[in-house]
Amino acid sequence: MHMTPSPLLISELGSARPSRVEGSAVPVLFGRGALEQLGERAAALRATRVLLVTDQGIVAAGHVDRATASLREAGIDVRIFDEAEENPTTRCVDKAVAAAREHRIDLLIGLGGGSSMDCAKGCNFILTNGGRMQDYWGVGKATKPMLPLVAVPTTAGTGSEAQSFALITDPDTHQKMACGDKKALPALAILDADLTGTQPPKVAAATGIDAVAHAVETAGCAKRTDVSIRLSREAWTLLSGALETALEDSTDVVSRERMLLGAHLAGAAIENSMLGAAHACANPLTAKFGITHGVAVGIMLPHVIRFNSEGATNPYAVLVSDGGELADRVETLLSAARVPVKLGELGVGQGDVEGLAAQAAEQWTAKFNPRPMDEAGFRQIYGRAL
Repeated sequence: MHMTPSPLLISELGSARPSRVEGSAVPVLFGRGALEQLGERAAALRATRVLLVTDQGIVAAGHVDRATASLREAGIDVRIFDEAEENPTTRCVDKAVAAAREHRIDLLIGLGGGSSMDCAKGCNFILTNGGRMQDYWGVGKATKPMLPLVAVPTTAGTGSEAQSFALITDPDTHQKMACGDKKALPALAILDADLTGTQPPKVAAATGIDAVAHAVETAGCAKRTDVSIRLSREAWTLLSGALETALEDSTDVVSRERMLLGAHLAGAAIENSMLGAAHACANPLTAKFGITHGVAVGIMLPHVIRFNSEGATNPYAVLVSDGGELADRVETLLSAARVPVKLGELGVGQGDVEGLAAQAAEQWTAKFNPRPMDEAGFRQIYGRAL
């Protein structure tokens, strides 16, 4: 069963052929069982030898077997790289590059969560343009063409399949490097809700909250556009309406479809705008305390919403008319996801606030928060979240 597309989506979405989501630069193949078309779609991209980047959990779930069967049926030679790791590092990318070079590939597939897709994108940078990931930290630093990439998310969260950025961690500094280039955009995204049914509950919760945060922060950020606002609003409607049901009953395929599409739209909103202070707060928490990204951004989000809504204007008015009401709704979603509501529950203390605030102020996304941010502002937000 397919949800009825909104006017934002073109009429063919959910059909058997790739379609466009207005505002997204990536063609989308959407619907249950869409993974079975992977081989056909890869062949249409003239692939003969591919590297499939994934992780061992996705292998255990059986999704890699389904993907490789489709590819081999289309006559495509497949090399599996199943060492993608959470918050992929430059070392992880280098391993993927070595496998890609050895197999002499002409197409990449990222099958998994945002980490697998980011690892595949990072591999694409180095494989085609050389150097190190640090060389591409920023925007538009790749000078040569890249290989086509097919992105197949197995979680409804990051929206990486709609974005031209790879988030790669420097293992020495623990800095998350956002490496963006329009040439890194996937050539195709396959959204198949059958793949999200095997998510562990904690993964479904954390990635779902991450998607919600993307919809909220893009709606209020200083770089938002008319296109991104429409995407943010549509994503918020889908995600806020489906998250609780999807987490309560993993067999509810319609809710999982709405989550998957909502996460994609939120990812497209990021590509057309940017994020804000909640993500700036989350990155240092992940780096220092190992807190899962979706949990970290979820804890911080209500406090950031309230901080940004202090004053005469509500930057999130395109979603909800009152900032406090939006923060309350997000807290309800956090409760449904069983995400801790205080940083203290995860070992963060008052003595950590100064260092965290200094790191948060240096994050790229901090520049796009609707309310200007500095270390004092971040200290205030972290303090509220303790």
